[in-house]
Amino acid sequence: MKHVVGLSGGKDSTALALRLAEIEPRDYEYICNETGNELPAMQDHWKKLEDMLGKPILRVRHTKDLEGTIHQMNMLPSVFARWCTRVLKIQPTIAYMEQLPEGSVLYVGLRADEEARRGLYGEDITIRFPMREWGWKEADVWAYLDKRGVCIPARTDCAWCPYQRLGEWRDLYNNYPDLWAQGAALEKQMGATFRSPGRDTWPADMEALGREFASGRKLCEYKRGDTCRVCSL
Repeated sequence: MKHVVGLSGGKDSTALALRLAEIEPRDYEYICNETGNELPAMQDHWKKLEDMLGKPILRVRHTKDLEGTIHQMNMLPSVFARWCTRVLKIQPTIAYMEQLPEGSVLYVGLRADEEARRGLYGEDITIRFPMREWGWKEADVWAYLDKRGVCIPARTDCAWCPYQRLGEWRDLYNNYPDLWAQGAALEKQMGATFRSPGRDTWPADMEALGREFASGRKLCEYKRGDTCRVCSL
């Protein structure tokens, strides 16, 4: 019987893994669904967590990375076709859990203030949501991480995530030119875009979007929590 903690590296799964080790010590197995499209800060964060937990984080992956899966699927992921989560994360986790001994448990970082997603990994996998049992909400997660001195990377999702905000696309353009060029080339090959056309007044395709960033066009500056109807910040 295995006790498996899903450790994406975001704030919730990070807090879950560290707190479980404190209050329910046992021989946990830590897994993450690496897509091959993570930013360097995310890889560094996983390494730090391995040191804190004293165990390696097992990469439970699809047979191909994100770029290879795009070619396999012959389409880009988008807000209208979020196949990336299903193919690169959910399905590999299900396949991994199904080959473990009967009675194995998957621990998932779902908070008490989030909507339940009990059917996410199928009906035959035993899942626990400890943070829901503890009554932990988002403020509790941040308070615990502050107490442990853990800093979560600004970006924990993929470099080309269709759900990222315009400011995050700008950061990708400025800080990771190779990843940007690779994504722009993929868009041309697939004849589609990661960003949704018409989402805002900025170009959807990365090539044109990059030209806008290079021109110095400014994003609207809004306070955190506000939404700009022009930039979707």
